[in-house]
Amino acid sequence: MSEGSIESDKEVGVALALGAIAVVGAVVMVAYPGQLGKAWGFAGAFVFATLAVGAVQLFD
Repeated sequence: MSEGSIESDKEVGVALALGAIAVVGAVVMVAYPGQLGKAWGFAGAFVFATLAVGAVQLFD
């Protein structure tokens, strides 16, 4: 029996989930017909991409 620690891949899962939401925001930014919708898509993509990078750093 090994007494080593068990590593978790929680940061990868959280980063992938937040990255998927960031991709949805980027699609909204490109596909939305109005300027205000494009701005909200950019804001969502930027915030969730930043959170994805932060999650990797937090759980590392």
